[in-house]
Amino acid sequence: MFDNLSFSRLRPLILCLAMGIVATAAAQPAVPAETVSRAEDRQAVAVTIYNESLALIREEREVTLNAGRNLLALREVSGRIKPETASLRSLSGARLTLLEQNFDFDLLTPQKLLDKYVGKTVTVVRFNETSDRETREQATVLANNQGTVLRYADRIETNLPANARIVYSDVPATLRDRPTLVVDLDSDKSGKQRTELSYLSGGLSWKADYVAALADDEKTLDLAGWVTLTNKSGAAYENAKLQLVAGDVNRVREEFAPVMAAAPMEMMREAAVPMAREELFEYHLYTLGRTTTLRDQQTKQVALLSAAQVPVKKEYRMEGARHWYYEESKAPERGDKRGVEVFIEFANKDGDLGQPLPKGTVRVYKKDKEGRPLFIGEDRIDHTPKNEQVRLKLGKAFDITGNWKRTAFSRISKRMFEQEITIELSNAKDTPVIVRVVEPVPGDWKVMKESHPHIKSSASSAMWDIPVPADGKSTLKYRIRTEW
Repeated sequence: MFDNLSFSRLRPLILCLAMGIVATAAAQPAVPAETVSRAEDRQAVAVTIYNESLALIREEREVTLNAGRNLLALREVSGRIKPETASLRSLSGARLTLLEQNFDFDLLTPQKLLDKYVGKTVTVVRFNETSDRETREQATVLANNQGTVLRYADRIETNLPANARIVYSDVPATLRDRPTLVVDLDSDKSGKQRTELSYLSGGLSWKADYVAALADDEKTLDLAGWVTLTNKSGAAYENAKLQLVAGDVNRVREEFAPVMAAAPMEMMREAAVPMAREELFEYHLYTLGRTTTLRDQQTKQVALLSAAQVPVKKEYRMEGARHWYYEESKAPERGDKRGVEVFIEFANKDGDLGQPLPKGTVRVYKKDKEGRPLFIGEDRIDHTPKNEQVRLKLGKAFDITGNWKRTAFSRISKRMFEQEITIELSNAKDTPVIVRVVEPVPGDWKVMKESHPHIKSSASSAMWDIPVPADGKSTLKYRIRTEW
């Protein structure tokens, strides 16, 4: 313990320290109150969407800033924003210096509010139906894990009865009702300023979908392309300028984003004018010629392109497998049944085509005798430049079948073999067809004998085009020497 003499000697030092603490506190700049910018403050919005759940959001907002330090709370940004990509600049000539930014995605819900009050006091209001009156009682929230635990003045209770509710004194500052980007910045000017906020966001994606209507004679088709947009970003974009980038943009695979709760998706289709296209670096940029609204948890379709009477070719194809030459048939005397697949093919050139086709799914329809369009198959295409072929596999022919059979096999040397193959093709249709038979052949090979001339389509495959009459059959026989 200090005696009076010791205290008198220390008193000047204590006073100096106290004055220093007060002076230091006074020198610290006061934290300014938040300036809140809402979605209504947006003057313009532009959304550029890439193929792989990535979008660039650019929005102009009018905000009021003080000269010096400001805390600007930008509400209703994307819930899947990548905060490290956010950039805020003035369009009014002011110089903005970023000090710090925080993305608040801990959104206000009854569960989150109760979580934040663990260890704090709340008011429990109970309604008495007999007296038709409410009673209020203070309680401390002890826990809110798999249920609520409350400490009253004389007891501890779990959960709430049906006639009770909790009243809170305030909402914690860390809980937001909308995803909010809080920017701590210095401005060299005060007053209203037009600013541009830009950032990358997940949760927005697009893909191309195509509808092809095959003509009755199966020689042409009409093609319509649609862009299917999906917004799961946790924010809506009203009257946005929409752009789409087609191409595979390289990205560092490092995902960190808050997961928003899934909700039922709303579907919308916007029709009419195809999107304008231009080249952008090694990609293609599509721009909608008007603004559109992308609502959260919504799927929207926008017209991309259309083309009429595109010439098309149809192909029946029976393609073998390399292992056929190694494996023994399950029923050697009968051979093995092989399906014949159906393809259609057209060139991306001339007429209304001759433009890049973004990757997507092509669904093909054909009308029945009463003029009703029926679905006949679908296939995916990759990004397809102009002047290239588009090839679609639609399924297997019902009335055209093949039977593959090994009829002879001999060993010429340790690694050289000869075998004879018979392929019988059956056509139950009332029109003749041509079936393309493609046989993958292992090792070095040479066709020694054949019933129909082959084409060496690649180093490891031989190909024959076999006419098959209506309601009839054709047989391909060939003898092949292989060296493995």
